[in-house]
Amino acid sequence: MAKPTTIKEAIKRWEEKNSGKKIIDAEEIGFQFQWPPIEKMDNTLSSLINTKKLSLSTNMIEKITGISGMKNLKILSLARNYIKTFSGLEGVADTLEQLWISYNIIEKTKGVGALKKLKVLYIGNNVIKDWGEFNKFQELTSLEDLLFVGNPLSENTDETVFRTEVAKRLPNLRKLDGEPILREEE
Repeated sequence: MAKPTTIKEAIKRWEEKNSGKKIIDAEEIGFQFQWPPIEKMDNTLSSLINTKKLSLSTNMIEKITGISGMKNLKILSLARNYIKTFSGLEGVADTLEQLWISYNIIEKTKGVGALKKLKVLYIGNNVIKDWGEFNKFQELTSLEDLLFVGNPLSENTDETVFRTEVAKRLPNLRKLDGEPILREEE
């Protein structure tokens, strides 16, 4: 069995693929579909200070770590991994505007409220099953676009009832599961 790809190896591959460009200058970095997959994020990521968009999708990452130095990060894609919690995002809470974290194993949403600038949250196909966990999204006062389809809570609730409840609980939300939210006053 091959050893997992490290962040250092992913950086080296990226620089080779991008004709020796220095990754430190890059605003957009993709480490998705690494083979063998990346299993651990580490502090090497903090050196990517100019990065605005980072994709680590489709790997085997279980924990979010090592990104607190990424002071310009606006978009983080961690879809299709094995992530269970929002822990580790605090260091980018002041800049992060979009978090793409669908297809993971998130059940508890503790800590999501730290992401005060978050406008877009794609968290479909996780394992959130109760309104108590969903209600923590109310702390995200800038949230406009939520993708939630595929979670037990939405799958086990009548669609109309679910959309009405979400509109009530998240008054600033404009889009749910790709569809505009229509409210009475509009």
